[in-house]
Amino acid sequence: MDYAAAGLLTTVSTLAVAVSGPWRGRRLDRLGLRRTLAPSLIILPLLWASFPWLPYVALIPLVAVAGLFTPPVFSIVRQGLVVAVPQHRRTALALDSVVVEIGFMLGPALGIVVAGFLGTGWTVLIFEFVLVAATAGFAVANPTMRSRTPDADATEARPPLRSWLTLPVAAVLAASVTATLLLTGTELSVVAALRELNAAGLIGIILAIWGFGSAVGGILYGAIGRPIDAFWLLFALALTTVPVAFTGTWWSMAGVLLLSGFFCAPTMAATVEALTTSVPEAARGEALGWHGSALTGGSALGAPVVGFMIDRAGWPAGFLTSGLLALAVATIGLTLVGIRRRRRVAA
Repeated sequence: MDYAAAGLLTTVSTLAVAVSGPWRGRRLDRLGLRRTLAPSLIILPLLWASFPWLPYVALIPLVAVAGLFTPPVFSIVRQGLVVAVPQHRRTALALDSVVVEIGFMLGPALGIVVAGFLGTGWTVLIFEFVLVAATAGFAVANPTMRSRTPDADATEARPPLRSWLTLPVAAVLAASVTATLLLTGTELSVVAALRELNAAGLIGIILAIWGFGSAVGGILYGAIGRPIDAFWLLFALALTTVPVAFTGTWWSMAGVLLLSGFFCAPTMAATVEALTTSVPEAARGEALGWHGSALTGGSALGAPVVGFMIDRAGWPAGFLTSGLLALAVATIGLTLVGIRRRRRVAA
């Protein structure tokens, strides 16, 4: 079928995963890891096993249900890391961001290769069952999600949403939405730019250079001894993205994207660090679920918004739109942080 049909399935799945993030994270806080993953281990194999043989109309509700029961991977991994290495939280979260970057770099390419040999239906089946196997691995390993006794934590009263979803936490979530919107917009703009510059064969290489910059930036961020505000990193990411709009060759674009990439993984790591330090441990799973939904929402929003601007004004408008929007959000965030800091000093 056509790409519009594929896009609809992707949108339905993305929205379902975004909705499930806080819900699954809340279950992680209340019930523990294994009881949270049990429904996924039962429902997902049944759903995805039927995927290659169902008509398209049946796939729409299928991917919605599958999205709702997708395991809260980001919440599990990041919550587990924070508990496992509390003295090296920044380094662990930066390493997590680097690994995620590598996954995003390798995943699409690997999917294309497998689809070329086996077809798209079997490719989806294989990748989803890899996810099911990883989920089973989490359940067997059962890493600690709390710094105290897991059994006692399961019965601890979960703080209400309004007690920890404060303005600073909401601001961090807004930064997360904006960051992924910027990253999605940049990726889409790179594809459009290189096609117009008759260099479509270099799309993978340019995106890999961008990803390499992000990996290096993540390693450097993890090595520093003090935190950097997520809004400063978002500001730097946006400030180095805008100039890509004024490049006219693939090699100049690669150079600017390499510089911009240095701030990708650190920005993501900083938002997680800010969130995990601002939220009580008993609500950390739900908070990270909201963070995952923010990342998913930003990615889902970035493609149509930036795509619309590219269609109307060309590929430079894609970089300008996402970059300037992120600059505005970062500036607002830094202003709020400054006001809050001055109030603390005055008090």
